[in-house]
Amino acid sequence: MTSTTPARSAAQLTSVTKTFGVAPQEVQALRAITVSFNAGEFTAIMGPSGSGKSTLMHLTAGLDRATSGQILIGDTDITALDDAALTVLRRRQIGFIFQSFNLVPTLDAMSNIALPFELDRRAISPEERSWIDRLVDELGLRDRLTHRPHQLSGGQQQRVAIARALATRPDLIFADEPTGALDSRTSREVLTLLADASTKYGQSIAMVTHDPVAASYADRVLFIADGQLVHELRRSSAEEISRAALELETRS
Repeated sequence: MTSTTPARSAAQLTSVTKTFGVAPQEVQALRAITVSFNAGEFTAIMGPSGSGKSTLMHLTAGLDRATSGQILIGDTDITALDDAALTVLRRRQIGFIFQSFNLVPTLDAMSNIALPFELDRRAISPEERSWIDRLVDELGLRDRLTHRPHQLSGGQQQRVAIARALATRPDLIFADEPTGALDSRTSREVLTLLADASTKYGQSIAMVTHDPVAASYADRVLFIADGQLVHELRRSSAEEISRAALELETRS
């Protein structure tokens, strides 16, 4: 008989609720959500505008605080941390990839990649330098390291952003509509890179998207509606994801 080792959880939310405002005008953005993001798993989060998917991302990343419930990043309960400790945790254990790239325009590509270490006021170790060199080569950035963002194409800028997010080997990377500003060919390249980061490097990635094609690159797809998780698919085609999204929309 063979036994399987349970997947390590990069992040775990238990009965997490987020309420904005006060009665009678209060709005429940999230309603007792329980979900985990496993190491080495690429998860897409989908739902209509106002469904709660961005709130889920902000709470899990420690950018906002839950009204109730528990959120673990690795083994750390972030709901118990003060603002200073949350800042350090985000810097060291969470990576971000944005639609608008969010590169520092006055820094070259290498300096942008190394920015998390600069912000953390620590030197890059030899092991970390080796890891960054590997990322640079695999992302095809070796001959672009001295270029500033305005000298790079959109796809190259997003590759720099991916390298920056992966540089510290965080527990979890959030990608917020990462292909929204890219053409279809470059989008496919970036999504393939994200999928590779999951399968090759064991990176946990949670991607907020409205695009079924983007979601089809993920290992699983979570659907959120009215602040609740309402459906989940394992790896599926864009057509299957679109069909599920339409059925859920029709049902609501």
